[in-house]
Amino acid sequence: MPQAVVVQYWPTSTGPHVSSIFWGMTHNPDPFRSRRAFLETVGMAAVGTAAGSALAAGLPGHLPQDTASLNTWLQSVTATALKSPQSSSPYRPSVAALADHIRMNGILRMHVTKMIQQVPEKHRTIHSVDELLRTLNHIVQTAPAYNDDPAKRNTFPISTLFVHMMFTSSGREAWENSKFNELIRGVLQEWCEYLDSPASCDVLNTGPYGWLSPGAVKLNKLDEFVIPDKSAPHWGFTSWNAYFHRQIRDEVRPLAGENDPRVIVSANDGTIYKISRGAKKFADFWIKSQPYSLFNVLDHHPMVDRFVGGDVFQSFLSGANYHRWRSPIAGRIIDTKLVTGNCGGSNSLMFSELEAMGFDPTGGTWSQGYEASVNTRGLVFIESDNPTIGVVVVVPIGITEISSVTISVNPGDRVGKGDELGYFSYGGSSMCVIFQPGAIKKFTVPSPSPGIDPDKGPSILVRQQIAVAN
Repeated sequence: MPQAVVVQYWPTSTGPHVSSIFWGMTHNPDPFRSRRAFLETVGMAAVGTAAGSALAAGLPGHLPQDTASLNTWLQSVTATALKSPQSSSPYRPSVAALADHIRMNGILRMHVTKMIQQVPEKHRTIHSVDELLRTLNHIVQTAPAYNDDPAKRNTFPISTLFVHMMFTSSGREAWENSKFNELIRGVLQEWCEYLDSPASCDVLNTGPYGWLSPGAVKLNKLDEFVIPDKSAPHWGFTSWNAYFHRQIRDEVRPLAGENDPRVIVSANDGTIYKISRGAKKFADFWIKSQPYSLFNVLDHHPMVDRFVGGDVFQSFLSGANYHRWRSPIAGRIIDTKLVTGNCGGSNSLMFSELEAMGFDPTGGTWSQGYEASVNTRGLVFIESDNPTIGVVVVVPIGITEISSVTISVNPGDRVGKGDELGYFSYGGSSMCVIFQPGAIKKFTVPSPSPGIDPDKGPSILVRQQIAVAN
């Protein structure tokens, strides 16, 4: 299946703004047909002459909110990469594989070279394929630093590295190359492995750019979390990812309805994105209303028919939320699955945003219903002891840069309501909980108002009541 990158635009009085970027698999044999027409009329002119003014107001979403900060940050990273001892050492395996493929494939080498050259000079911080590879090699061996200024807080360096290159005609061609996408996925995976390692602890400090600084402690509400040992180096955290999916203190997330099996609890901290009743087996999940297509969400699982006509509860987790997830009911684990790009005919994107949603300043949160059908995700099927509730499916969804999903339970395990099922590693995330028809009498939390920003919906806390069963 072909791979693609989509660059989304927002027309304004100052020109087109880049609003979103993703790469991954697509069903459309020519996903750029309409985009090409747009670029030919207004987009490529912006690249050549008006990019500076068009982008001056900022790149919305998960990147720094002003392009001056973005460019300064990337210039610093590139300069560090080219001067570091790592620059003269062999590439990391994933970067070496990417370098070999670019060297051996003349067409791809041409497109990658030209996409670098086509970046407007004002924004060009990379000047050659060699510099691009050396910068990637540096990024996969570093962890993101904290910044008190949200406009300059950049924890998505690989997205930043490619943001202007993707806005070129040759960049579009490069990102349509399936092997190139596969190799970039490998780079992201190696970076995730680094963030799992003790070497990534260097940003876990109390200095101004450390994730244990006063500003970071306040932003991430660290007083609510288990700190392994505040007197130890890095407060006892063993890696960046260990910090990211840190454990919450039970007393700040009390279990609702502990002795009432009809009480359904939230699987996670976050904000409510959507509550949908009467979900269909097949639906056009790519249209603006983003209906749930259970056959796709559940990756054509044999049990999908049980849930047709049932309910879907979806919520969004910000980077500052608790990133472990719990069981909404007591019961027995009957199946688990990771839906990734290596699952045969399964759909799995690393980054995705729905074109029908138009300009998205949030970096993907407006497309969460769509992402439930196409992104990397987990499936955890839990059979309740209450036959009215039946089977409930917990669906953790990765929605940005690495988006690693780890399932901690196995088929046959018994879990109590509120017990841990797994966690997200570094990246943005969303969560669906799917119920059989007739299971839910009523939801006891508010549904988001129409038109509200999806990441500003009603707040929920893990293990709080969200519904009552029949």
